Amino acid sequence: MLTVKNESFYFEEEPFQILSGGIHYFRTVPEHWEDRLQKLKALGLNTVETYIPWNFHEPKKGEFQFSGLADIERFIELAQRVGLYVILRPAPYICAEWEMGGLPSWLLKDKSLVMRSSDPSFLKHVEDYFAVLLPKFKRHLYQNGGPVIAMQIENEYGAYGNDLAYLDFYKDQYQKHGLDTFLFTSDGPDFITQGSLPDVTTTLNFGSRVDESFNALEAFKPGSPKMVAEFWIGWFDYWSGEHTVRSGDDVAAVFKEIMDKNISVNFYMFHGGTNFGFMNGANHYDIYYPTITSYDYDSLLTEGGAITEKYKAVKRVLSEYSEVPADFEETPTTTEYGTVNVTESVSLFDVLESISEKVEHIVPLPMEDIGQAYGYTLYRTTVNRQGELKMNSGNIRDRGFIYINGRYAATTYINDEDKALVLDFPERVNTLEILVENMGRANYGEHLTDQKGLLKNLWLGEQYFFHWEMFKIEMDRLPLDYQIGNEERFPKFFRGTFDAAEGLDAYVDTQGFTKGNVFINGFNLGRYWNTAGPQQRLYVPGPLLKKENNEVVVLELENTTTDQIQLLDQPKLG
Repeated sequence: MLTVKNESFYFEEEPFQILSGGIHYFRTVPEHWEDRLQKLKALGLNTVETYIPWNFHEPKKGEFQFSGLADIERFIELAQRVGLYVILRPAPYICAEWEMGGLPSWLLKDKSLVMRSSDPSFLKHVEDYFAVLLPKFKRHLYQNGGPVIAMQIENEYGAYGNDLAYLDFYKDQYQKHGLDTFLFTSDGPDFITQGSLPDVTTTLNFGSRVDESFNALEAFKPGSPKMVAEFWIGWFDYWSGEHTVRSGDDVAAVFKEIMDKNISVNFYMFHGGTNFGFMNGANHYDIYYPTITSYDYDSLLTEGGAITEKYKAVKRVLSEYSEVPADFEETPTTTEYGTVNVTESVSLFDVLESISEKVEHIVPLPMEDIGQAYGYTLYRTTVNRQGELKMNSGNIRDRGFIYINGRYAATTYINDEDKALVLDFPERVNTLEILVENMGRANYGEHLTDQKGLLKNLWLGEQYFFHWEMFKIEMDRLPLDYQIGNEERFPKFFRGTFDAAEGLDAYVDTQGFTKGNVFINGFNLGRYWNTAGPQQRLYVPGPLLKKENNEVVVLELENTTTDQIQLLDQPKLG
């Protein structure tokens, strides 16, 4: 087992340097897991690390999923087959630029619940989840013949709170479920005093300033073993920002300093992958920063799994300290499938009944209160007033499209500086509709209780309007009929087919479209937002494709100048 003595890590009573890389199984299709793990092993690393997102495994209270992308045990078994140790980080909160930091949105329905604290209501939900999750790992512990050598307690808790009883709870849970393994916490150097436990190893997260960081640890916990649990070698991107790049030379120089000091390290990320579907998170500081679909992270492998120059630079450093494996022999993984005509189309409003569920209430309710996790909510009410009425859009989260009597009237966004709107109601009795998009719940900091939809009733024209219909559009169902109705208003679904005999990866280019989602054979690839950027193409894993008759569906929210998309062989992130 992994232990600590003489201020160092030991494994099976021998000095041991953890050389790890982060791969999130939930951001990579299972058919690609072994390839990514083999490339990690070929770099010369000995361990793979992964977070475990609660909302991915318990999307609804009491309903668990552990298949497909969620098959964490298969991922662990593959790692062992490749010859790697495994570090698990199963804290309910993971951050990771993942939707709500991995916390399930259904927690938000209980307004009295205190997140990430020793509040009994919160801990009861965690206990229920852990009672299903944790027993799965017992047989995978190293002492039981598996590859798991360490597990984390919570995640960067010092950057959130100071409830040490809450951290002790996780130690008790691991013990309760027989997980007798090495435990650690991880925090940035500035937050270790609040996020650590006295009898649990403290590790650090940073991208540079090695000496400064470990001097802080030594001052706080003298004689601690040294590990960078997250060595940030790139960064994530957000919509309307620029693609982040960190040079391989810079990463290699800091990594060499880490190796010179014999410090254990986990590359965050070795392979970033993709925020498929609606699973991107957001950061909310001065304004709201929703994370893009790609989680390329400028890491050692690209989003599509290709070896980078940064990977090679790191391997050159490693070769100075130990014998490294032979270079990984890559084969082509991408191709161009060319132009796809998506000429069949139908308005979302024409198929609303078949792709949504309706809830009625006296006032509009947030997504979470009507049992909706992701996607879009359409709010509808009657306004029996005529003329111009003023309203404030401040309670619309995150992006709202407003329609009056079926005609587009305005778009609002959480980051709009001016939230005052004037809406013109032409008739004595009007239908008001607001389609609200959840663009990703905050994954870090003070805004974790980040409700979406219409948070409270609108104060419109100096009064409230009551009796609302709400349609939950989670996009788990796509239209079946594209031949109905004559409704031309957006949002609209566009559909086409293509063949893919090669079965290789590709990238969807939606140039000419504005904002929305792309689905391949029913699988939600994620969001595009071409007018905001930086991402311009969505990654299509080859295993999603069939040889013939692949269905592509584009949900376009705003407008388009084309009815074609391109399937190309290169990403476009900036």
